[in-house]
Amino acid sequence: MSAIKRIGLTGGIGSGKTTVASLFAKRGVTVIDSDAIAHELTASGGAAIAAIRAAFGDEYVTDEGALNRAGMRRLVFSDADAKRRLEAILHPMIRARTLALADAAEGAYVLLVVPLLFEQADFRELVQRALVVDCAEETQRARAMARNGLSESEVRAIMAAQISRAERLELADDVIVNDGGMDALDAKVASLHCFYMTLD
Repeated sequence: MSAIKRIGLTGGIGSGKTTVASLFAKRGVTVIDSDAIAHELTASGGAAIAAIRAAFGDEYVTDEGALNRAGMRRLVFSDADAKRRLEAILHPMIRARTLALADAAEGAYVLLVVPLLFEQADFRELVQRALVVDCAEETQRARAMARNGLSESEVRAIMAAQISRAERLELADDVIVNDGGMDALDAKVASLHCFYMTLD
């Protein structure tokens, strides 16, 4: 394990993880986003495409050679076995890339953004502390619907696939409650940043 500390940032859909991560990045912290890595792996010509095509067939790869995201999203929400097969392809690749980027980072600590940090033991063991971004569930739904153009039923399905808000808070080492404006959020990030800079 590298000397640099790894902080895991997680939270439910619509909680504000991306906004909080950007406020840490503004302070010079290296932010590694597992979703961004997943998108790279499944973009046209991405490293995961050949394995996805072999496991799921041509219909789940677009003509441009990228993952058919809409088709795959429908499949994994309706078929638990398909979800496991996709994760078996992607998770080891995401984990390896995350580790490589973390080991190359500089500074007192690095922030790993992993939406399903607590659901995935192989990612939880990568970090020394877990930071949860939290807000009321009705706020999550409203933000996710506005940002992603998803229906309420789609957002509820995504939330149901994640651990509960209560479980997430129970497992957290640190919590940022994202229920105010940007100034309040920035102040909370500033306080935690100072704390993380002092970690042994």
